[in-house]
Amino acid sequence: MADDLQAEQTPGFKVGEKKTMEEYQKLDQEDDAMNRWKASLGLGTGASISDPNDPRRCIIKGLTLMVDGRPDITLDVSQPGQLEALKTHPFAIKEGTTYRMRATFVVQHEVLSGLKYVQQVKRKGIPVGKDQEMIGSFPPNTTDKPVHEKVFAAEEAPSGMLVRGKYEAVSKFVDDDNQAHLKFEWAFEIVKEWPKN
Repeated sequence: MADDLQAEQTPGFKVGEKKTMEEYQKLDQEDDAMNRWKASLGLGTGASISDPNDPRRCIIKGLTLMVDGRPDITLDVSQPGQLEALKTHPFAIKEGTTYRMRATFVVQHEVLSGLKYVQQVKRKGIPVGKDQEMIGSFPPNTTDKPVHEKVFAAEEAPSGMLVRGKYEAVSKFVDDDNQAHLKFEWAFEIVKEWPKN
């Protein structure tokens, strides 16, 4: 399934040269537009919270399923055992429901370029869909901004008797360098009505 989970590439796009945080802060310091761009990214505000003993550049903290009129379902994927539980304990989504996903994550050490969420869905072993969501580029988190969040585009769960049932999915967070920051398997179920609990 690893081959099915490759992020789509934009023809002709080339990843830019990597720069350290210090190089970004010194970049075109006299240029007002560049300074506004750097400020919009949060470069140079607050003290670094990067853990020098943790080499990861991106740490996915949580995923949240958001449905209007219902409590959010948040999965703290940084907790031991959470990722394993996602595969064996599917969550239910009522058919025809419009929902959004929200990712919460921390960036460390250097600017993270082109973070994407890629998802492959199968039913009874047969591929039924592949989605990709561009999350964006982010500076390392600081005391002023200790976490980043991204709310994905709204999606609608399929409806009808034929689509009800269990689905398996593999998801991956990957950047422009094709470095995977988190990959996990999970399951969900399309149901006629929301569970009572």
